[in-house]
Amino acid sequence: MAKRFFENIFPSYTPRELNTSPQYWRTRLFDMVDYIKKNAALSNDNDLYTGSTGIAFMFFCLAESDGYRNDAKKFLNYAIECLSLKPAILFSSSSACQFICGDAGINAVSAVIYHRVGNEILANKHLESFKKGAITCQPIDFFKPGGDELFVGRAGYLCGILWLEKILGKEILPDTDIIQLCSTIVESGRKYSRRTKSIFPLMYSYYKTEYLGAAHGLSTILQTLISFPQFIETNQSAKQDIKKSIDLLVSLQTDSGNFPCAMDELGSLKRPESDELVHWCHGSPGVVYLLAKAYLLFKEPSYLESCLKCGDLVWNKGLLKKGPGLCHGVAGNGYVFLLLYRLTGDTKHLYRAVMFGEFLFTDEFMKKSKTPDNMFSLFEGLAGTVCYLIDLTQPQKACFPFLDIF
Repeated sequence: MAKRFFENIFPSYTPRELNTSPQYWRTRLFDMVDYIKKNAALSNDNDLYTGSTGIAFMFFCLAESDGYRNDAKKFLNYAIECLSLKPAILFSSSSACQFICGDAGINAVSAVIYHRVGNEILANKHLESFKKGAITCQPIDFFKPGGDELFVGRAGYLCGILWLEKILGKEILPDTDIIQLCSTIVESGRKYSRRTKSIFPLMYSYYKTEYLGAAHGLSTILQTLISFPQFIETNQSAKQDIKKSIDLLVSLQTDSGNFPCAMDELGSLKRPESDELVHWCHGSPGVVYLLAKAYLLFKEPSYLESCLKCGDLVWNKGLLKKGPGLCHGVAGNGYVFLLLYRLTGDTKHLYRAVMFGEFLFTDEFMKKSKTPDNMFSLFEGLAGTVCYLIDLTQPQKACFPFLDIF
């Protein structure tokens, strides 16, 4: 079986001056931005994952960045153009709470961009539409295939709230509504766990698969729950179940530092190490965000040790052949090192992040990596890569889109 990754021939760590200045990356980054802008209209939809709103988010990140803020007005105008390619339906009950792959994400990003350009009428319309999504996902079984995960479920909606609070600096939903949504996630996890006799006190399925990773699985659901102190500090029984679930997940970390994609890959069904997935969506590059958040909350050294094992695995196997993107590409894996740098202050991790950025422009990568299905998108393609390159120039505030744990 062909390897899923390029061999990493960079020295593990060489103390040196790191190329993190905006000027160093400017030409390559702006060339990529121009390429995306010329092709943004090719987006098939308007969601955050593969659509035009994800590209608008990229322009927003450029406008907000420390190094390229002088061009903020231009970038925000480009963001508005992207939002206009496929105008959002202000409220669709079917996807009103779906953040990464639905209307909630479109409305959240639109609200912020219109706010930044001073169009408060449209900003408020989109924000109010986002808030209505909370009603949609209140019923425990609102989405039968699995309504708790990141892309289309309650965890994603709550991540949207965290992001909006950070950017807008104000309360988005009352604590009572947030606590209700978090409580529903816990109740849903307990209910499923009892029915399936899971070893986890909280377990979830998405289209009948018990995923563990970031995209559809347990790790981001738990991460989201411990991100709301108004819930976690007032519901001790939920906190105990969440903590036990985190500890059980840590116990599944392999010797290589990875995590199984799903519960159906345990024991005799374990995926061979040569075929393991080292992606943000499935594997340690996504689970590491839960581990880091748990370390910040519970202060247990074992969580940090687990994070560092994730980092070493990504260094060895994270230069993925699947492409440059966030979900299952080099940029998404590079964010692991930016996370570890913020978590520890160790410049080794910043060095590794820069090396992943450099690799994106090597002949080997450009000639031999696969072309993503959605080449210009935020999660699969170049828009997410641009976000990563921006964050290489501002490592003290770098974060994977919508998953800032600090």
